[in-house]
Amino acid sequence: MSDEIAVGIDLGTSYSAVAAVTDPGGPPAVLPNEWGDFTHASVVSFLEDGSVLVGNDAKKNIITNAENTIYSAKRLIGRFFFSDEVKKAQAVMPYRILEGPNNGVRLQVKDKVFAIPEISALVLKEMKAIAETALGRPVTKAVVTCPAYFNDNQRQATKDAGRIAGLEVLRIINEPTAAALAYGFGRDISQKICIYDLGGGTFDVSILEIGKDVFEVLSTAGDTYLGGDDFDDRIMTWLADDFLAKHGLDLRQNKFCLQMLKEAGERAKIDVGRDGVADILVPGICQSPEGDVVDLAQKLTQDQFNRMVMDLVQRTFKVCDEALQSARLTAGDVDAVILVGGPTRLPIIRNSVRHYFQKDPMTGIDPDQVVALGAAIQASALLNASAAEHGQASYLLDVTPLSLRVGTVGGFTEKIIEKNTPIPIEKSKTFTTSRDGQDRVKIRVYQGESNKADGCELLGEFEFTGFRIGYRGEVQIQVTFEIDSNGIVNVSATDLETGQKTSTTIGLSSGLSAAELEQAIDHNAEMELARGPRAA
Repeated sequence: MSDEIAVGIDLGTSYSAVAAVTDPGGPPAVLPNEWGDFTHASVVSFLEDGSVLVGNDAKKNIITNAENTIYSAKRLIGRFFFSDEVKKAQAVMPYRILEGPNNGVRLQVKDKVFAIPEISALVLKEMKAIAETALGRPVTKAVVTCPAYFNDNQRQATKDAGRIAGLEVLRIINEPTAAALAYGFGRDISQKICIYDLGGGTFDVSILEIGKDVFEVLSTAGDTYLGGDDFDDRIMTWLADDFLAKHGLDLRQNKFCLQMLKEAGERAKIDVGRDGVADILVPGICQSPEGDVVDLAQKLTQDQFNRMVMDLVQRTFKVCDEALQSARLTAGDVDAVILVGGPTRLPIIRNSVRHYFQKDPMTGIDPDQVVALGAAIQASALLNASAAEHGQASYLLDVTPLSLRVGTVGGFTEKIIEKNTPIPIEKSKTFTTSRDGQDRVKIRVYQGESNKADGCELLGEFEFTGFRIGYRGEVQIQVTFEIDSNGIVNVSATDLETGQKTSTTIGLSSGLSAAELEQAIDHNAEMELARGPRAA
């Protein structure tokens, strides 16, 4: 048995957590920081003295140090600058979002420019530090989770973030799969379960079958534009419209006011979910043109809130329909429903889930901790080759969330791997040249369900040369897709006649070349995380 320890990290949009199995074969535990917090805001604040604050104290700086405090970086990781998600972030985020090399996304903080994986790396570095303090030993290995619907670029960028943070990422696993591991750990059960995962920024549903320590993902579906943040936005819009009607001032026109409004919206959501009513008061939210200080005061009832967000809740069940249909099951075939993510504490979510599945969701599992716990179980199993002797071995059979395609002539795509195909997998398809005398082929790789290229997401492209030059349709080129256990795609092209071959790991839309990655690792090692006495 190895003396090393590997942790599980739930790298969330809004909050992150770290867990570990300290006794081989024993249960996992979420590790607290020095102040007893088990969940930590995924927020990074750059201070005037050059140090960096990460976590719950950094979150307090979202208003007071708005331009130098980064949150919801996960919404941007692995995305292209021209994507809808980046445009949306540019409209509401107080920090500067710039275009980087290869259509990547960069953030400017003071006079420095960061790639998104560098920001996520600081959150992972904080989780590493929390684990090392709690365990009293160095931690260098981790399993890191991501939404089931993350595409290859996003998974690769998440893995890059781990490397920059000084962690060897043993595997990237899907958050719902991690939750299922935590649910099934140490229980001799054979069940079909649904993981209903509503996080801060994304919504995922996965249907799994558990039996004899085998966790098989039957299907997964998701909405990357739906999460607790969208519930906050509804309250923010309601508050801003009401304030505009009362005072003639639009709080959305000032980023400082917008941040205070966002904080108020999030607090109101939590209060109304817990108490059935939220008394909202933000003193001095802005000044009138005459210089008078104006307060924001409002009351939100449960009924008002439910009407405000019901269409968002209904959107989650369209995703559930899709996942069940793909698994060839009905809601009645599901034995247990596990809720993941803070927003699932809302009564409207729990009641709606109960109504849809005709059974009570599992309530004995902390929705904020379950993903980190599952990641820790997987980390321990991967680290300990002899884990099977301790009855701890579990086998994950995951699936690819979206179809993988190759671009063809005329802006169309050809499907190579169907969505919800078990991974790891390798699959090939043969194409021919499209014109006489062709000496090079551009292989474009897409992810999505449309047979048109503009309806899918471009993961990456590479050029294949060196094959025999011939007439149109004469030269056969075999394109092979290989998806590893992290869900990361390798693509190769081979001239079947000569054996000439070119391959690439797709993506890296995080914009980090190998040299940039090494530079980021060195830079991150130099950055000082502020871990002094807790701010009041």
